[in-house]
Amino acid sequence: MIFPGRTMRNTLPTRRQANKTLLAAVGVALSAIAAPAMAQSGARDPGAEAFVQAKAQRVISVLANKSMSEAQKKQVFHQAVDELADVPRITNFVLGKYARTITPEQRARFTPVFRTYAENVYQSRISDYRGEQLKVTGSVVRKPGDVIVNTVVAGGQLSQPVPVSWRVLGGGANWKVVDVQFKGIWLAITQQQDFVSTIDNAGGNIDVLINQLQKGGSGRR
Repeated sequence: MIFPGRTMRNTLPTRRQANKTLLAAVGVALSAIAAPAMAQSGARDPGAEAFVQAKAQRVISVLANKSMSEAQKKQVFHQAVDELADVPRITNFVLGKYARTITPEQRARFTPVFRTYAENVYQSRISDYRGEQLKVTGSVVRKPGDVIVNTVVAGGQLSQPVPVSWRVLGGGANWKVVDVQFKGIWLAITQQQDFVSTIDNAGGNIDVLINQLQKGGSGRR
């Protein structure tokens, strides 16, 4: 469930510039999320657009709801993310090449800490917009079942609409978001770059990344 102002890079264990060239996707299982910028079809997908309109609007509405306590908001946001995003796929993707070598024990520790970390980051990014309404402005079909849905977020404290794009995979009633673009930065791809860099710098020790997320993944950055 990616989840302005504070970039995802600001929250990562190693900090690289956001405008660096995106890494190539690694591994067959991970390739489905990679390279959204290559969309060329131009065709729209009304089903994908309707999914994003409904589910992404719900996420924004939860964060903009002033009647809920922070605890309630966090709980409902967690549920809304499950409805919106393919969390298992994103969790695997951000590990890059290390998704093939992570041990079951490490994966069991990584999955919950990444979930907490990602929710905090996405909540922070969306909250920073302080928008209340989301409107789909179009979509681009990269290939059947793989669509970039373009939206604008407006209202609330925003002086003007801001663009947000959503990469969705699936079809029919089974669409899921696998990445979100804020200010030209695809969040999952950026996370993959930084996570892989962190593990590389630790000599391939995935525990280093897990430990860093455990220490800092539970708070708003």
